[in-house]
Amino acid sequence: MNELQGFGFVVPHWAYWGWLAIMPLTYMYWLNRKESKKKAEPTTPDEELALDILAEEDPVLHTEGNRLTRIIDKISDYSGVFIALWTVNAVVAYFYEVVMRYVFNMPTIWVHEASFLLFGMQYLMTGAYALLHGAHVRVDILYVKLPPRGRVGMDIFTSVFFFIFAIALMGTSWVFFTSSYGMNETTLETWGIQYWPVKLLMFTGAVLITLAGLSKLIKDIMLFRLMGEGNKQ
Repeated sequence: MNELQGFGFVVPHWAYWGWLAIMPLTYMYWLNRKESKKKAEPTTPDEELALDILAEEDPVLHTEGNRLTRIIDKISDYSGVFIALWTVNAVVAYFYEVVMRYVFNMPTIWVHEASFLLFGMQYLMTGAYALLHGAHVRVDILYVKLPPRGRVGMDIFTSVFFFIFAIALMGTSWVFFTSSYGMNETTLETWGIQYWPVKLLMFTGAVLITLAGLSKLIKDIMLFRLMGEGNKQ
């Protein structure tokens, strides 16, 4: 990065991408080891109330499903935690920028760009986690008036539109990625970091949310049949 001499400390591109990959994995490994050494804490009354409310809004949230759905749900859950830890990097980077700019009068050329790319990638990658935990916005004018089985049935019906969107997102994001990688696309700012990893994560996020939607559909169908059998008895 000789062309960036005179700008003060500049994070190399390889260090930026490498840190985003290694930092969350390291923390998650440490956290899992720490939690394995202590017993699981009991759920508090407030947490139980929140879970009950979520279950009432979307009954499938607490359905175990089958082996396939459990695998997909774990992937969705871990990917969400992984991406959430990137926020720590943005906080630290902006703190560094403020100190360098207002204390040492040496503003950076990379912090703002690194952070908005970070937030963009987070937005793309957290859809599966949000779907798993019922965090997506639902237009519930009719939905909340339906009985529990009707809500599950409505989710099964509307999954058609979800998969149309998800498959279209996968296709277009893959085209964006291959085009960006082929031309070695970089940002127009002085830092000039590669764009293709961002577009690769766009495709990855599309794959993850499609898998999460498949898991939800399977659990919806299982729960719909189970509720139907219960009504017959």
